[in-house]
Amino acid sequence: MIVGFLIEMMVKMGIFYFIMYLTGLLVVKKGVKVNYTRKINHFTLLVVPFLLGMIFGKGGGSSDGGFDIIMKIVGLLSGLLFFVIFLKPIRERVGFIKTTFSGIDRPEDRPYTLIWMTTQTAANYIIAIPVAMYLGFIDRPELIFIIILINGIGDGLAEPVGIRFGKHKYQTSALFAKRKYVRSIEGSACVFITSFIVVILFFSSFSTIQFIVALISFPIIMTLAEAKAPHTWDNPFLFAIGGIILFVIFQFLR
Repeated sequence: MIVGFLIEMMVKMGIFYFIMYLTGLLVVKKGVKVNYTRKINHFTLLVVPFLLGMIFGKGGGSSDGGFDIIMKIVGLLSGLLFFVIFLKPIRERVGFIKTTFSGIDRPEDRPYTLIWMTTQTAANYIIAIPVAMYLGFIDRPELIFIIILINGIGDGLAEPVGIRFGKHKYQTSALFAKRKYVRSIEGSACVFITSFIVVILFFSSFSTIQFIVALISFPIIMTLAEAKAPHTWDNPFLFAIGGIILFVIFQFLR
């Protein structure tokens, strides 16, 4: 088990750094906006851990009680250590790391880029672990991908679409900063549309009444959650709200 876990962690980290380096090259060499490359990394960080978990045979549930919980906690800590190499004294001295960091370092996020990325990642793990364990307990581990896809695709498209097509703007706040940040209704609409489509894709995992409630509640509530979440902290909010929706549906509807 431990060997498999370590292999999974190395593969995971390798994929993360590789994708981030490629997106960093797009920013540095091709002048691609960080707002776009950051979303590629955003999707990778969300999807890869769960896909690898399935490939390595853990699925969404807790297959070995306490050991599995310990490994999830170790995974959380290693996820935080993942960002250590991006500390300013390190990235300014190592070209590879500097390029890699360029793929996530939006100018408007400075000097909070690393703080926001680290705290958001920690919050994601802390929230996603009990959600995944609950879904495994009720034998619906696949439903974690409803939240992941809304997060990765819906929220992932929200910023690029907002930049390109957003005409109806509204403001949101950010952690540790007084500055206001701008979002758009057009961007938030991506969350609404994605939520609607994703729930339909998983219709077979619900009873009829559960499916109807999910189809109504996910697009509306997740869109509002994304709109109200602090800047860069959309993911934990969407995971928490999505988990609550699924909990309510499966606890109170049959």
